[in-house]
Amino acid sequence: MSSLFEEEKSPDDIRTPLADRMRPRHFNEVIGQTHLLGSDGPLRLFYERGEFPSILLWGPPGVGKTTLAYLVAKEAGYSFSRLSAIEAGVKEVRELIAKAQHRQSQGKKTLMFIDEIHRFNKNQQDALLHAVETGIITLFGATTENPSFEVNAALLSRCQVYRLHSLSESEVREVLDRAIQTDTLLKTLDIEITDWDLLVSLSAGDARTALNALELAVSFARKPNSSKIKISRPILEKALQQKTAQYDKKGENHYDTVSAFIKSMRGSDPDASIFWLAKMLEAGEDARFIARRMVIFASEDIGNADPFALSLAVSAFQAVELIGMPECRINLAQTVTYLASCSKSNASYVAIEDALSEIRNGSDTTVPLNLRNAPTRLMKQEGYGDGYQYPHAFDNHFVDVHYFPEKMPVKVFYRPGFFGKEKSFRERLEFLWPKRYK
Repeated sequence: MSSLFEEEKSPDDIRTPLADRMRPRHFNEVIGQTHLLGSDGPLRLFYERGEFPSILLWGPPGVGKTTLAYLVAKEAGYSFSRLSAIEAGVKEVRELIAKAQHRQSQGKKTLMFIDEIHRFNKNQQDALLHAVETGIITLFGATTENPSFEVNAALLSRCQVYRLHSLSESEVREVLDRAIQTDTLLKTLDIEITDWDLLVSLSAGDARTALNALELAVSFARKPNSSKIKISRPILEKALQQKTAQYDKKGENHYDTVSAFIKSMRGSDPDASIFWLAKMLEAGEDARFIARRMVIFASEDIGNADPFALSLAVSAFQAVELIGMPECRINLAQTVTYLASCSKSNASYVAIEDALSEIRNGSDTTVPLNLRNAPTRLMKQEGYGDGYQYPHAFDNHFVDVHYFPEKMPVKVFYRPGFFGKEKSFRERLEFLWPKRYK
């Protein structure tokens, strides 16, 4: 058990790690999470009122969960107690609750911060219920896992859940810039960073990782009796003992790699596909960008040859949103290998492009009366829906009629392939429309 108030050290103590020296001391110093801390954000509004509900903070490491709990306690006048779910059990929880109850009798409020609360079992979580419900404590729980799955329903219903997001690239750079300009040690040095993209991407949206990388790189690049420090790609790789792929997310190498990734899947090579996926992930590419590309690919290059591909790609995108890096790399790998291995068809993609071209070239788009909807009596009197033949009333649930505009000749836009599910589609359409599909 510990208190951040007891642990807090002076930001001027250069023996303290840079990430601790740069920990925000006030709400206004927090970078990112504007959806919670902006002028209309819930934490900002609670802060202005001076009262906070019990809250579960859900998000990846290094985005400020612990810091926010500390700032709430500090600026709203709560006594702060901290537990780690890895180390504490029911006994420690009850001891802290007893102390909080004593403070309450003296008119003092207690904020209990539990790190990695998802690691508490049901009994440990249940031990918090009465204290949370009666206001003995204000609970702030931090979790990297979805609380809906990891926190029991009774405790979950007594807390507000707020999701914290990984910092954007611009926010990570703002964190680093602030450190260089304001930190007790770094501001005395002449620091030049020649590979901002690499330094930012290595952090993967984690401010603590970014600051640790900067601090380590400075120590490697610093020369005796000189304040000038140049942080380049080789310095970062040497300091972090990590070879990095050449990858500029806004440059040619980015687009070349994405192209190789897509073309490898299109070429049904799962091994090359997984290689390019690994390069993008290792270089810090946004997993959501990769997942979006796979959703597009599933329809553009696979389509009805394997309709399940789209469902899997969408599921992968949802998994990325739900889980985040680094775990979601496994979901991406499963999906990439499936998309690369299954049957391919671009027939759906070609069909919509051809149909759009037909319309843009001035083709008649008037809907025939027999195909129009007739929800009112007047529409029925005007002949809307007249002559429509209901396919289910015929053999094979099919009737040979003209579904195009009256003056437009039949055109074939969709040409199913000969593989996967599309093979059966082609056989059925050839049977139903023999003149069209010769």
